[in-house]
Amino acid sequence: MSLPESVIERAESLRRELEAHNYRYYVLDDPSVPDSEYDRLFQELQGLEAEYPELQTDTSPTQRVGRKPDTGFAEVQHRQPMLSLDNAFEPADMAAFVRRIGERLGMPDTAELEFACEPKLDGIAVSLMYQQGRLVQAATRGDGYTGEDITLNVRTLKSVPLRLLGEGWPDELEVRGEIYMPRAGFETLNAQAREAGEKTFVNPRNAAAGSLRQLDPAVTARRPLEFCCYSTGVVTGGSLPERHAQRLEQLHAWGLKINPEMRVVEGLSGCQDYYERLAEKRDSLPYDIDGIVFKVNRLDLQEQLGYIARAPRWAIAHKFPAQEETTRLKAVEFQVGRTGAITPVARLEPVFVGGVTVSNATLHNMDEIARLDVREGDVVTVRRAGDVIPQIVQVQKERRQGDEREVQIPAHCPVCGSDVERARLVKRGKGREQVSEGAVYRCVGRLSCQAQLIQALIHFVSRKAMDIDGLGEKNIELLVQRELVRSPADLYRLRVDDFLQLEGFAQLSSENLYNAIAASRKVELARFIYALGIPEVGEGTARTLAAQLGTLQRLREAEPLLLTWLPDIGLEVGHEIHNFMQDSHNRQVIDDLLAQGIELQHESEIAAELQAAIGLDRLLLRLDIPGVAKTGAESLARYFKSLESLLSADESVLAEVPRLSRKARDGIMSCLRQPEWVEQARRLEQQLRAFGMHWECEPKANASAEVSAQPLQGQTWVLTGTLEQMTRDQARARLLSLGAKVSGSVSGKTHTLVAGPGAGSKLSKAEQLGVPVMDEAAFLAQLEQWEAS
Repeated sequence: MSLPESVIERAESLRRELEAHNYRYYVLDDPSVPDSEYDRLFQELQGLEAEYPELQTDTSPTQRVGRKPDTGFAEVQHRQPMLSLDNAFEPADMAAFVRRIGERLGMPDTAELEFACEPKLDGIAVSLMYQQGRLVQAATRGDGYTGEDITLNVRTLKSVPLRLLGEGWPDELEVRGEIYMPRAGFETLNAQAREAGEKTFVNPRNAAAGSLRQLDPAVTARRPLEFCCYSTGVVTGGSLPERHAQRLEQLHAWGLKINPEMRVVEGLSGCQDYYERLAEKRDSLPYDIDGIVFKVNRLDLQEQLGYIARAPRWAIAHKFPAQEETTRLKAVEFQVGRTGAITPVARLEPVFVGGVTVSNATLHNMDEIARLDVREGDVVTVRRAGDVIPQIVQVQKERRQGDEREVQIPAHCPVCGSDVERARLVKRGKGREQVSEGAVYRCVGRLSCQAQLIQALIHFVSRKAMDIDGLGEKNIELLVQRELVRSPADLYRLRVDDFLQLEGFAQLSSENLYNAIAASRKVELARFIYALGIPEVGEGTARTLAAQLGTLQRLREAEPLLLTWLPDIGLEVGHEIHNFMQDSHNRQVIDDLLAQGIELQHESEIAAELQAAIGLDRLLLRLDIPGVAKTGAESLARYFKSLESLLSADESVLAEVPRLSRKARDGIMSCLRQPEWVEQARRLEQQLRAFGMHWECEPKANASAEVSAQPLQGQTWVLTGTLEQMTRDQARARLLSLGAKVSGSVSGKTHTLVAGPGAGSKLSKAEQLGVPVMDEAAFLAQLEQWEAS
C-alpha cells in the first residue's frame, strides 16, 4: 500500500522544522521555541514513523541513536592527514612564526597579512565526511593518518547535522573540528556519577574522550558533548571560498557550529591583541581552551607555504601560560633510555595540576638538579602546560626542615649494574676541539643493558623504521626478559615456537609475527638508517643520507667533513654519524643484521648533484683554515690546482698567490705544520675520489647494472587522494628513493601530481596550472619501470 502524500509531506515538514530548531539551539545558541514545543514535534514525527516504517530515513532526527556495533571501532585511513600544529609559548615564538611566513612569501612587511584566529578547544579532534550533504562517516584523528570509526556515536550529537542545510555543498565534503564537553555539562555529569557512586572524570577533555569511545551509542547520547568545526579536509565535486574564515562561515550556513570568538586580524600586532583579549576572557568562557590557533587566512598562501613533516607552516597554536601547583618531592629515581642516558625522574606526592593528577615530573639531567638545588623531601612547584610532561620549576627552600637529602647520580646503572660515565661535549671550530663535561650521564652497558636493548628494539621495529607489525612494546619486553633476543639481529633468528612461549600467542598469531619479521628483511635504505637509532638522525636526516650517499657502505665510511656537504647536515651531526659508524659495537650490530639477510632496497649511485661537484676551493673551505674564506680558497685553487701541490708549499710560494692575505698565509702554514691536519686533508680528498665527488672524477650519466640511478632527480611530485595499492607513506618513500622531492602542495614547479580516488583541490589546481596528472595504475607501472632500469 502506497503512503498517503499528506503523510509524506507532513513527515518531511516535521524533519525540516526539527532540524531548524536544532540549528538554532545547538549551533546558534538562540532557541526559537520552548522545549515543550520541540518535544511535541519530535513525538509527532516518532508516531508517524512508527505507524509508517517506510518513512524512516537515516537522516531523520529520530534516528540519531543507532544500535550497538557488532565489534569494536574499525580503523579509518584519513585520505588527507590530520596534522598536528607547532606550538608557540612566548611572544617571541609568535614573532618568529610571522617572520618565517614573511620570508617564505617574499613579503618583508606582514603588517596587513590576514590571520584567522580561533580559541583552541581542549577536546578531541574528529573528521566528519558528508556525501551529497549526508553524514556518512565520523572518525577520530588517531595518529593523524589512521583513526577510529565513531560514526554511530557522533550521530547522537545534536550539534552535528545528519544532513546539511541549504544547498550548493560539494559532492564530498570533509569537515574537521573538535568534540568537547562544556564545563557546565562536565560538572553535571560528575555530580550524577558521585550520586550513583561511580568514578568521576578528571577533566572535560577526558570526559569527552571517554564518551566518544563508548560501544553503546545510547551512552554517548546521554553525555553533554558538542561539536565545533575548524577546517575542511577532502572536498570534491564543488568549491569553497578561498579564505579560511569565509569557509567556516559557509560551513556555519550549512548547519555546522563554528566558534563565535573566531576573528580575522592583520599582522603580528593583531594576533597579539587577540591573544591578550582571549587570555583575559579565558576563565569566563563556557568551555576549556588551552591556547589560540592562528592560521594564514588565504588558502593560496597556505598552499604556497606548504608543510613540514608533521605540521603546516601556515598555522600555529599559541599556548596559554603553564599552570602550576605545589607539592612535595618524595624521591628521585633514574631511568635508562635507548642511548643509555640516565635520566632523573621526580616521584611526587600526587597533586592536581593542569587538569590531571600528577605524581611524576621530569628533572631533565643532573645539571638541572644542581641549578634548582633540588633535594629529596623538598617542597617544589610543578608546572604542567597542555600535554607537555610536568616539570619542577622551583624549590621552596624556605620550607626546608633540615632532613632533605641531596640527589646523587648512581655510580652503576640501576638496570644492569654497568658503570655510569659522564658524556663529553666537543665543540669544534677553526681546526680546534674544545672538550667539556656534558650534562648527560650514560650507562656503558650498551645492548647488554636490558633497558637500552628494549628501547633500541622498540625504535628498530617502529612504523617509520623496520615497520614490523605485531611486535609491540610488551612483546619486546617478554622476548628480552626470556633472553630470546639480545640484539636487533636476534629478531631474525626467532622461530614460530619462540613466539608460542609468549603470553597471548597462539599458532596463527605466532606465524603472522614470524612472517612479518621475515618480510621486513627487504627494507628501504632510509628506513634502515633511521632504525639504527643514530644520535641526531631522525626520519628526515635518514632520507637525506640515503638519497645523497646512495649506499649503506658509503655511510659507514663517510668522514664527518664529507657529510657536511649533504643538505641540512652540520659538523656536529656529521661527527655523531661518523662516531656511531666507527664504533666497534655498532659495526658489529650492523654486520649481524646484514648477515641475517637484511636486503637494502633502492641503493643507488651518489646523488647527481654531488658527482664531481666538490672543487679544490670547496675542499679547502671545509678544512677550516684560519684566515681563509671563500675568496682566499678560490685563489689557492686557481694557483695550486691540486691539494698535494698546496701541501708541499712553503711560505715563499704562498707569498706568490694573488689576493692571499698575510693572515691567510699564516693560517695555512699553521695547518701545514700539524701532521694530523695534513692527514685529515689527504683522507678527505681520497674519500671524495672514492665516492665520485672529486673535481677530477667523471660524472656518471647512467648507473651501473647493480645500482639504480635516480631518474626523478630535481623533480617535485605531489600525492593526493587515496592510494589503494600502497599507503601514501610508501609511495612517498619510493619517490624519494628515485630522487624526487615530495611536496604537500601544487605549484607551477610541480612536475607531476599522483591522484587517487577522492582527490580534491590539489587536482583542480593541477589542472588549472597544466601540471601532468597520473592515476595510481599508471604511477605503479612507471615506478616498476624506473626501479627495474
